[in-house]
Amino acid sequence: MPSSRQDPAPIHPWTTPAPTPAPLQQPLLERPGHRPPGPRRFLRDVDLPYLSNGAIGLVFTASGPIAVTLAVGAAGGLTQDQLASWVFGILFSGGAATLIMSLLYRQPLGFAWSIPGTVLLGPSLQHLSFPEVVGTFFTAGLLILALGATGVVRRIMATIPMPIVMAMVAAVFLRFGTDIVSSSQANPAIAAPMVGAFLLLTAVPGLGKFLPPVLGTLVAGCLAVAVSGQFVPRGPGPLLAAPVFTPPVFTWAAQLELVVPLALTVLFVQNGQGIAVLRAAGHRPPVNVFAIVSGAFSVLNAGLGAVSACVTGPTNALLTSSGAKERQYTAAVTYGCLALACAALAPTLTRLMLATPKEFVLVLGGIAMLRALQQAFVTAFSTTFTLGALVTFVVTISGLDLFNIHSAFWGLVIGYAASRLLERPDHAGS
Repeated sequence: MPSSRQDPAPIHPWTTPAPTPAPLQQPLLERPGHRPPGPRRFLRDVDLPYLSNGAIGLVFTASGPIAVTLAVGAAGGLTQDQLASWVFGILFSGGAATLIMSLLYRQPLGFAWSIPGTVLLGPSLQHLSFPEVVGTFFTAGLLILALGATGVVRRIMATIPMPIVMAMVAAVFLRFGTDIVSSSQANPAIAAPMVGAFLLLTAVPGLGKFLPPVLGTLVAGCLAVAVSGQFVPRGPGPLLAAPVFTPPVFTWAAQLELVVPLALTVLFVQNGQGIAVLRAAGHRPPVNVFAIVSGAFSVLNAGLGAVSACVTGPTNALLTSSGAKERQYTAAVTYGCLALACAALAPTLTRLMLATPKEFVLVLGGIAMLRALQQAFVTAFSTTFTLGALVTFVVTISGLDLFNIHSAFWGLVIGYAASRLLERPDHAGS
């Protein structure tokens, strides 16, 4: 009687079943997607808008953030030589890391230093000696380097939905937008010409092609400062930087107070912002390599008595604010070269930047950041995970500060937890 069951086809001894292909695993160290550009390629890609973006990125980085660094260091009793060495270290490491990474990956990968990390040092310098703080710089740099080498940073970043990360970025960047309004009220003689120049060059595309809007804002601001007589030079000082090595002192009290907050601030607040901004601009930043490079240059900074190196959101937002994404690496190269030059002239640069009214820097940075702020809001609140994004935004902007860790970190943690609890369909569909 015939059977309805079919016997399996015979397997010959010389044949074996095809193995199931294993899923491709991303290497620990992300590889560049392109060959580094040669001199001819760079000269073909560079143009005025990219030079402008790089220069404005440097002006922004070397003005307000430098002022914060000097204020924290001076309040902590640092000597003039120690302050100059700190400024040299952060500018040198930022420029060198930016040049190396941007040319290697042919992407605008801008490095600077941790401003939240600098701010949290203020209270610590009131009861810890500077050598003890330098000891925490070394340990934090090694911890950042080790976490990057394990690959754990990329895995953690991959679990957090982009809208939630961009909500954190929007909260951090919001003050750059409000600074335009407050500066216009406080110093209209400086702010009004800058805002007017930006609006005119943006509204008239023909003029904007001749003179990029943000570059026009910079020019208008410089003229306004000169005409209004608000450029107040400081007293004479050294022309070139003279780095100073501060021998570290390792104490349990200092290590427990600062190392973990410094490391978390670099990896998830500063680098997290930079990664989100670059992804929103269409780039593929190497997350693990970012962590490793940040750790290595943080150790270099520590040798010069300077706070941790990191990737920053504002700097990368400026570098990617206009132009074709394939050519934006030239803006980062411009920024890196200028940062190295300014590192050598750190004392002179500091005196010049502090001689300008603060409204000049605030309006310039705010206008240059508008597109990035707009993109952050659109990404955070236009599709899914909107409740988690809202919680992240609210917590970050609240200034919540637990265990000396910046509110942006707690915004990510609390916003992600709220999203997992209340937006399960979004997570199931992602």
